[in-house]
Amino acid sequence: MILSEAEFHDASTLEQAAEMIARWGKQARFLAGGTSLIVDLKTDRYGAGHVISLNRIAALRGIASVDDRVRIGALATLNEVATSDVIREKCPVVRDAAREMASPQVRNLGTVGGNIVGAVPCADLPPVLAVSNATLNLWSPSGVRNMPIEAFFVGPRETVLRDDEVLTEVLVPHSPARFGAGYARFGLREANSVAVAAVAASLQLKADGSVAQARVCLSAVAGKPTLVPDAHTALAGKVLDKNGLDRAAQAAIAAALPISDLRGSAEYRRELVGTLTRRALLTAQARATGEK
Repeated sequence: MILSEAEFHDASTLEQAAEMIARWGKQARFLAGGTSLIVDLKTDRYGAGHVISLNRIAALRGIASVDDRVRIGALATLNEVATSDVIREKCPVVRDAAREMASPQVRNLGTVGGNIVGAVPCADLPPVLAVSNATLNLWSPSGVRNMPIEAFFVGPRETVLRDDEVLTEVLVPHSPARFGAGYARFGLREANSVAVAAVAASLQLKADGSVAQARVCLSAVAGKPTLVPDAHTALAGKVLDKNGLDRAAQAAIAAALPISDLRGSAEYRRELVGTLTRRALLTAQARATGEK
C-alpha cells in the first residue's frame, strides 16, 4: 500500500479548518489521529489532494466534568479515555469500550472523534455512548448543532455531518442514582481485533428495583449503531430476571441485520447478539444496584 501524494496543512483554529475545507471541498480530508484515514488513503477508499490536520486546535482536546455532564473533546485519544479518572467515575461503560479497542499503540493515536465520524459499523464507542444518552456538538461557521449520537449515523461510513462541520465534543450526562450500563463484545482474538458482534445496554431502575428505562444498542450487526426499542418494552416495569433477559435478547436478535463475511456468518452473529445482550444487561444491573 502506497500513500498517494497529498498536500498537508495545519489548522490552528476551527475557523481556519472551515476555510480550508471550503476551499478544497471533496478533495480534502480532516486528520485527527490518522489510524483510519491513513489506511483509507493508502487503499484508495478515499482520494484526497489535501489533508488538513486538526491537532493544533486546543478547543478539541480534553476530558472534564462540567456541571452535570462529562465533556470529551473530539481529539481526546482512546488511551486518554481508557485511563481517565473522570470517565471511570462518571461513565465507566465508555472506559470499558475504550479499553477493548485495538492495541496500546493505536489507542495512543486514535481519537474519540475519529471513531465516531468514521461511522464504521463495528466501532466500539458509538453504542456505549448511545445507551449513555450522549449528544454531539457539531461546529460550523454558521453555529453549533447538538444532537443525540444515534441520530448522527445514516449507514456504513455515512453520517449527517455537513461538509463545513467539525465534530468538536461529546457530552455524556452524569449517571443518576440507580443507573448502570454495560458493554459486551466478541472478537476473533483477545486483542487488537474488531468486533464480530457487540451490544451495549443501560438500565435506569426504580427504587423497588424494577426497570424504569432500558436502552440496548447493537454494533457490528447492522449498517449503523442500532437501538432496540423493543428491549425497553420487554423490560419496563419489571424486575430484571431470566425471563426478562430472554425477552430482551430476542428483541435484540430481531433488530439485528447482520451480514456473512470472513469473521462470521449472519446466523452466528444473531446468536452472539442474544448472548451479548444478556451479558451487557447483567453488567448494567450490577452497576445500577451497586454490586461489584
